[in-house]
Amino acid sequence: MSKTVLVVDDAAFMRMMIRDILAKEGYVIHEAVNGRDAVEKYAEIHPDLVTMDITMPEMSGLDALRKIRGTDPSARVLIVSAMGQQRMIVEALESGAMDFLVKPFQPTKVLETVKKCLQSTPRC
Repeated sequence: MSKTVLVVDDAAFMRMMIRDILAKEGYVIHEAVNGRDAVEKYAEIHPDLVTMDITMPEMSGLDALRKIRGTDPSARVLIVSAMGQQRMIVEALESGAMDFLVKPFQPTKVLETVKKCLQSTPRC
């Protein structure tokens, strides 16, 4: 059975990049455009993994991470951030994110990190 990934980013281009990388490897992709959308879609589809941008309108990735992990402590969330957001990355990891990717990223690094997160036990 294919693994499902919810790709969350307010930039359509970033969602498309991640979607294309993962879809080529057989992952089933769902998308959300902000943190609020991510929380709603997570509750609907219960994906195996979420890739979550940190900085988004309506609800930040950090707030969405906390809400998702608050309702599902076993949720696997991979933070995607821009350079210079180290403080927010640390906060995300402390809030239960499994790992992080820094933009811009290489497809091989995305696949390697996604596979690692899917094979690891979420921190509860």
